Amino acid sequence: MTPAARVQAAIEILDGVIAAARHNGAPADRLVAEWFRTHRFAGSKDKRAIREHVYDAIRACGPVPQTGRAAMLGLAEEQPELRELFDGSQYGPAAIGEGEEPAEGGVAPEWLEDRLIASDNSQDDAEALLGRAPLDVRINTLKTDTAPADLPEAGEPLPGVKGLRFPTGTQIAAWKAYEDGLIEVQDHGSQLACMAVGAQPGETVIDLCAGAGGKTLALAAAMANEGTLVAADTDRRRLSQLGPRAERAGARIAAEVLLDPGKELEALAEWEGKADRVLVDAPCSGTGTWRRNPEARWRLDERELSRLVKVQSHLLEIASKLVKPGGSITYVTCSLLDEEGAQQVEKFLAANPDWQAQDPGLPLGTARGPGVRLLPSRDGTDGFFIARIAKAC
Repeated sequence: MTPAARVQAAIEILDGVIAAARHNGAPADRLVAEWFRTHRFAGSKDKRAIREHVYDAIRACGPVPQTGRAAMLGLAEEQPELRELFDGSQYGPAAIGEGEEPAEGGVAPEWLEDRLIASDNSQDDAEALLGRAPLDVRINTLKTDTAPADLPEAGEPLPGVKGLRFPTGTQIAAWKAYEDGLIEVQDHGSQLACMAVGAQPGETVIDLCAGAGGKTLALAAAMANEGTLVAADTDRRRLSQLGPRAERAGARIAAEVLLDPGKELEALAEWEGKADRVLVDAPCSGTGTWRRNPEARWRLDERELSRLVKVQSHLLEIASKLVKPGGSITYVTCSLLDEEGAQQVEKFLAANPDWQAQDPGLPLGTARGPGVRLLPSRDGTDGFFIARIAKAC
């Protein structure tokens, strides 16, 4: 493919990404993969260039662009050499018309930028959300105490945890150490969130929003497979992925519980008032994960944010019923909005005077209300809010 044809291919994919963002369709990575599947003439260098164009254009546009072409023209504002490829050549994009406007730049749609600013995120903090994330792994202490000696690359040690950092795009899944369950892909911030739980061998620990089980496996390692570890979630498909992952990791999960929204405590009645620790890795806006999913900021609106805030409050109430006296909840969101973080926990504490905030004891992060905020710009992690609150004995 010619360079101009690669730009036109990116425009076609971006049209699909924009439509999907407006109508809650497939994520960008799936749309990119589908385009490659149906255009087999594209070679490996073509695919790499097209993918980079697509994601660079997504990052370059704040609000949702009108078209993929406008998005690419927005990227050309940052990469002027791309303008020469709008040359009207065969398979390439048409020449730029007089007065043709590029898509608007920025960090996010205006209302969302305002929310980030109101939550005391600086311009540098916000812009760092659109960088490229590295690939972090957790060393699985259920199988090894140190990094495997035969890794194809050494990796950079992560502070405060047993983990390593590799460049973006490193093919970890093809490594024998990954196949053998010695390492697990997990962002540094996510590893720190699991550290904040403070899970100990012999305890009863509930991962209330387990998803596919990334944090559940880290908790199993912290507990050395001793005690009772419960993984619960409302998503059957994601929860079904935990079993094979746990087997590969050598992790023992006492129970996997599929939850019915609104009836969670019925499914968890066996552990009501008995848990030493509950992790609430709550569904959220994902503002802290834009480095990995930059089009997510086009999918969020104020109505959805309001719904998520209500879900988070509901989950905290459920968790509080599961914890025994002296136990704790660790509340985590991959969000940098206060209504999903500090304000959410402050509201819970105000309504529940028998609960108090604890220091989560993390080696990174900045205090934010009753918890800690992690930022890509300062900590090199995804963006997180992490708080640990304890129930009086």
